[in-house]
Amino acid sequence: MDKYSTISVPTEIKKILEEAKGEEEWGEFLLELYMEAKRLKAKQAFKKLAEKLTEEELESILESSKEFREEFKLK
Repeated sequence: MDKYSTISVPTEIKKILEEAKGEEEWGEFLLELYMEAKRLKAKQAFKKLAEKLTEEELESILESSKEFREEFKLK
């Protein structure tokens, strides 16, 4: 990363984030936070969907996904 930008945040929040990041660079730290938040949101969305589907529907989705990956492997 060769370009930098400034992000304004309340001082109290910056102190909390500085403690959490430790010696890590801000860019890497914030990217990790973003990736973790994105992963957790996807996990929650999948859990909500799974709660609404029957066991047969879930198995069908898993089988379709498996078939799709097998048929469309990069060569």
